[in-house]
Amino acid sequence: MIDMHIHAVHPQLPGVKPTTDLYEGPVEALIAELRDQMRRSGTTTLLGMGHMSGTGDDALGIASTLSIAQQLPELRAIGIADPTRTDTDHLQRVECQLQSGNVIALKGYLGYVHHGPESPGYRPYFELAARYDIPFIFHTGDNWSRLAKVKFAHPLAIDEVAVDHPNVKIVMAHFGNPWCMDAAEVMYKNDNVWADVCAILVGDAAHFANITASGYLARTVERVRHAIEFCERPDRFLYGTDWPLAPMDVYPQFVRQLFDERHHEAVFESNARALFKLSEKVQS
Repeated sequence: MIDMHIHAVHPQLPGVKPTTDLYEGPVEALIAELRDQMRRSGTTTLLGMGHMSGTGDDALGIASTLSIAQQLPELRAIGIADPTRTDTDHLQRVECQLQSGNVIALKGYLGYVHHGPESPGYRPYFELAARYDIPFIFHTGDNWSRLAKVKFAHPLAIDEVAVDHPNVKIVMAHFGNPWCMDAAEVMYKNDNVWADVCAILVGDAAHFANITASGYLARTVERVRHAIEFCERPDRFLYGTDWPLAPMDVYPQFVRQLFDERHHEAVFESNARALFKLSEKVQS
């Protein structure tokens, strides 16, 4: 199982506080927790988001993720594309990190950064993503910050960049939740758009038990599954948890209910393996 959306480091987004004390403690404790989460869930590979405000040669904010990956080789790094930083020096440093082969994708934080996906600031990053044949992930849907402007994160805006940049493989994180039907239309229409289903529900194991008992989880399954069936793209969905927002050993039980069983292997592993070119399983 490939979890293509976790945060091994604090993302440093405006107005977002750390969601686990592990970010502030010894890195060994964080790694131990990640290993335990992987073991209990059967997860073999993690794709970890970098952080905003990378400095110097760490233009994509991945140095801390790569440091963790030295002790946890199952972890791969996703770099952060900042549309407010498009000067030549910064972009050259971005390209150097891409040339290293350590960056498996780029990500833009719509809403948290007050630029839509069509912003000119993202264009040089699209060009780099196409040149190095790596996906570009956009946060879509709800934002976890009072400083964010959610209008920038609506999934319908992805249609414009999907049309204008057909050579870029675009992933809508969170399936645009709560606008899943709008995200489904964008996927249905465009052959270069994928979606992950991470953090549609968040909370610890007790919270998931409570919302299961109340019927809220079942209602969410019905709502999201309707959108998934509409877009007719089981080969374009990706599994992720958004850990630490959801436990790796609990969230799969929710995701399995979103898809027919015949699509589980694709959603949980083979779609991500193909998209991110993970040709071989990482061995610990």
